[in-house]
Amino acid sequence: MSGRTEPDQQPLDLLHSETEEELRAAVRALLTDKAGHREVLGRTGTGSPYVPGLWKALATGIGAAGLLVPERLGGQGASHREAAVVLEELGRAVTPLPYLTSAVVATETLLALVTEGEAVTGLLADLASGRTVAVLAVPLGTAPGRDPVPAPSVAGVADAVAADVFLVPRADGLYAVPAGEAGIEPQVPLDLTRPLAVVTPGDGGIRLAGAGAGGAAVRRGLLAGAGLLASEQLGLAEWCLAETVRHTRERHQFNRPVGSFQALKHRMAQLWLDLVGARAAARAAADALAGGHPDAPLLVAVAQAYCSKTAVRAAEECVQLHGGIGMTWEHPAHLALKRAKSASIALGSPGHHQDTVATLMYLAPPG
Repeated sequence: MSGRTEPDQQPLDLLHSETEEELRAAVRALLTDKAGHREVLGRTGTGSPYVPGLWKALATGIGAAGLLVPERLGGQGASHREAAVVLEELGRAVTPLPYLTSAVVATETLLALVTEGEAVTGLLADLASGRTVAVLAVPLGTAPGRDPVPAPSVAGVADAVAADVFLVPRADGLYAVPAGEAGIEPQVPLDLTRPLAVVTPGDGGIRLAGAGAGGAAVRRGLLAGAGLLASEQLGLAEWCLAETVRHTRERHQFNRPVGSFQALKHRMAQLWLDLVGARAAARAAADALAGGHPDAPLLVAVAQAYCSKTAVRAAEECVQLHGGIGMTWEHPAHLALKRAKSASIALGSPGHHQDTVATLMYLAPPG
């Protein structure tokens, strides 16, 4: 991993195209109409945070579920760049949807196995259409590069309650197990917008690939998930800063907007600088994944190490600078804080990704 651009390797493109901005506008309009913060807050105590009809509208109506799937397999033939835009908007709205788990991690896992037969391509077509939600049956905290340990039951599986099929790593390969044949026991998560469950997949299912190919496919899926999770964290942090600026402009003390106080201006300015870095890191990871860049694992690790901390800090500042109202259940700031905290340990902690950066750059990890 030299970090240098090879002569035949295109430089990274950190800018959004017109098509990507049009996709952003469509997703944002959908979420504003159907899944604003009030709707999400109203469903967090119901046992199922998913807004009825929202997955169909996003996955089928906009076609977002098939962005990573080639057109010949029934998808949109787009790339990780477009999927990153969708995740930015989902992060901005703290939307409860199995997009990261199904349309990114599970889909990317299956894309690594398209030569394995019709069972894989048929499942990919179902995922791309939005008819089926697939979830990789591994703990949410499983980091790229770490092979999951096969076990009778797997705790901490994100979006398991929304799954139609599980992709189950076993000692002899990767299996597809219908959700109806698996045991699913919901857990109480910190982040109520990303439900967790204990999954007991049993011994059945269809074998999709052997141990070697299956393990490589799972690693590819986790890498894509970690890289695009950075875009979700970026969107969340951007909303936190925008909401904090809005509030401090409207909130007055001593006949002045509290946002005009120098101490608060400095805090928000520093957060804006952090967001500039996070935006560059997240876009670099998405573009590297889209182009098959040889430094993609390094750029994913950089993005996760940076964006995880930025999202948590932005959410903490949002809660604090809203004063008393930021501590209330009725204000959506706590949704952002809990999502930021849970996302910071999803698909590898910041410390894990910092160690990965050190390893890939031939540096000794901190002892």
